[in-house]
Amino acid sequence: MNYNKQIIIALDFSTEKACLDFLKDIDPDRCRVKVGKELFTRCGPDLIRKISAEGYEIFLDLKFHDIPNTVAGALKAAADLGVWMVNVHASGGKAMLDASREALNFKEAPLLIAVTVLTSLGSEDLTEIGVSRNSQQQVQLLADLSVNSGLDGVVCSAQETDFLRSQCPIEFKLVTPGIRPKGDSVDDQKRVVTPRSALEQGSDFLVMGRPITQTNNPSVKLDSIIQDIES
Repeated sequence: MNYNKQIIIALDFSTEKACLDFLKDIDPDRCRVKVGKELFTRCGPDLIRKISAEGYEIFLDLKFHDIPNTVAGALKAAADLGVWMVNVHASGGKAMLDASREALNFKEAPLLIAVTVLTSLGSEDLTEIGVSRNSQQQVQLLADLSVNSGLDGVVCSAQETDFLRSQCPIEFKLVTPGIRPKGDSVDDQKRVVTPRSALEQGSDFLVMGRPITQTNNPSVKLDSIIQDIES
């Protein structure tokens, strides 16, 4: 198994300094990085530019979910920052997904992926919000919707990649959070898989935060995960 920057490190920090200090020890040729809602809300587009200037490819994880015109405008703004990948909620519906695809329908646009079911949600959680399907059925429905709207991929649990990989186009990207190295705490995730197992089951990219960012030596931890993938 050849490693090709499939690990995306979630930069779940509350300050710009903590984020940039962490990145000093991380090789941008060994991974990609993800900036989510808290860090972006606190630090804004300027931090995205600073991270990009250091050579990191950025997944801007803001999970847009709004009326089609609003989401399209937000995606164009994200593309102007030069990020590598952006995402929306597939549950925003077909019109929103179509508008999202059209907004990024140009050369060298960021990859556009959709969130299916958050990895913190189980079937019982879906029932509480009125979804009668179990988590796998809901993921399949939203993945099909994303394929039909021409998106580049979806965010899903690695436990769902096996059946999605068999049904989605080969070029359709499967991005999986909830990844935990063997022996690590699962924290607040309910559907978790090890990095190597996730790739073997069909994941294209693995989102990992705390297992790397909250260790004493993140660079060594990253290398150990990569070595396990390649072994």
